[in-house]
Amino acid sequence: MTELDRRQASAPAPSGWTYAPAPESREVVSIEERYGLYVGGEWLEPRSQEWYETISPASEEPLAQIAQAGAEDVALAVDAARGAYENAWSGMPSARRAKYLFRIARILQERSREFAVLESLNGGKPIRESRDIDLPLAAAHFFYYAGWADKLEYAFPNRRPGPIGVAGQIIPWNFPLLMLAWKVAPALAAGNTVVLKPAETTPLTALLFCDVLRQAGLPPGVVNIVTGDGRTGAELVKHPGVDKIAFTGSTEVGKAIQREIAGTGKRLTLELGGKAANVVFDDAALDGAIEGIINAIYFNQGHVCCAGSRLLVQESIVEPLVSKLKRRLATLRVGDPLDKNTDVGAINSRGQLDQITELVESGVAEGAELYQPPCRLPERGYWFAPTVFTNVAQSSRIATEEIFGPVLSVLTFRTPEEAVEKANNTAYGLSAGVWTEKGSRILWMAQRLRAGVVWANTFNRFDPASPFGGYKESGFGREGGLHGLEPYLEFE
Repeated sequence: MTELDRRQASAPAPSGWTYAPAPESREVVSIEERYGLYVGGEWLEPRSQEWYETISPASEEPLAQIAQAGAEDVALAVDAARGAYENAWSGMPSARRAKYLFRIARILQERSREFAVLESLNGGKPIRESRDIDLPLAAAHFFYYAGWADKLEYAFPNRRPGPIGVAGQIIPWNFPLLMLAWKVAPALAAGNTVVLKPAETTPLTALLFCDVLRQAGLPPGVVNIVTGDGRTGAELVKHPGVDKIAFTGSTEVGKAIQREIAGTGKRLTLELGGKAANVVFDDAALDGAIEGIINAIYFNQGHVCCAGSRLLVQESIVEPLVSKLKRRLATLRVGDPLDKNTDVGAINSRGQLDQITELVESGVAEGAELYQPPCRLPERGYWFAPTVFTNVAQSSRIATEEIFGPVLSVLTFRTPEEAVEKANNTAYGLSAGVWTEKGSRILWMAQRLRAGVVWANTFNRFDPASPFGGYKESGFGREGGLHGLEPYLEFE
């Protein structure tokens, strides 16, 4: 540790800085008082006659009434998807299907500000993330799969690919529009039709997406959207007219889905939980690593399945790294998701906030040292300060269970072999990160880390051409790239 490092580590955090509020205007978004179900290209009242309220987690402000789809509603949506599959979509020339996907991508780009505001309003994530990450990536996935729609025979030579039918898709609340794009784009490119269920707490961008489908002129019934809680998802999973289920969410629910469809012949892909290790070696560029650590765990309030929630630091640098990390934490701004200055937004729901709080309390009870920067949280809404635990035992709950919040556990290692052993000592296997200046060490680690994605000197970097998915209890199947097309195709 150099003298400069010691001075920087011991210096007080910057204080006295003020930021003028820079809120993004809500005027760009028009929210209906009540939303029905989008089935067969039309808005329908739920047969169940049940409704629930969706809110803004930053203020607990009611935003709209949302339909709770029941068994009859799901059956109507599946029938509409089947009709569109047999009569319009699967037999359509693939180049024409590609044009629809291109249209959707362009419209998402044109309406990106509207979608970004609604995503932050309904989900709680900072507008900078919705605007600069979620929306560009969502559009990019539609562009990418539009390019493959008429080239499937080249993507899978000598295999004669064809669509499988109706895809039932269930997406989570942490990346509502992006997860929609990850699932809908490859399904349509392959010639399938879709019944999609958005998360209960964040349905609004999926419902606004229905207007994109109308604007693009997509044939009725190709994409159907049914809203509701887990009961709606369960009806979709067990419906005999669904040929494939794609689910992103908790490991517990993923296991239940797998049990439900066992023996039915339905295709299944699961992208589930994670407890990623972010490994920092003593030769890493510390300042760059600090930014990567912040991005790995505090991006989207830690509501990321591949978040780097376990920080493995080589013993010789743990002191300066933790000092720099604490100093950097003090500069993070927590607050209004629509303010462009905000770094950490609102926790998505009361239930998720309670889960984070309970796990953090367990970390304190188990003897780990908690650090939270001075942070004034808003009085209304669901908030949790960025948190770091040091002196964490490998067996503690905060080191083994997915917290899905802005909570980082710091552990140490001495050798690369020990780093691999600790990183792989988890029920999950979705992602990992490695920070070192040695390319050979990066490759050595990547070969041994049991994770679907390994980032080197970066974290949370995504590209439509790159597959994403996990091992072990993080699920199976891949989304993105050519690998993301395969689950939606059958081969002769």
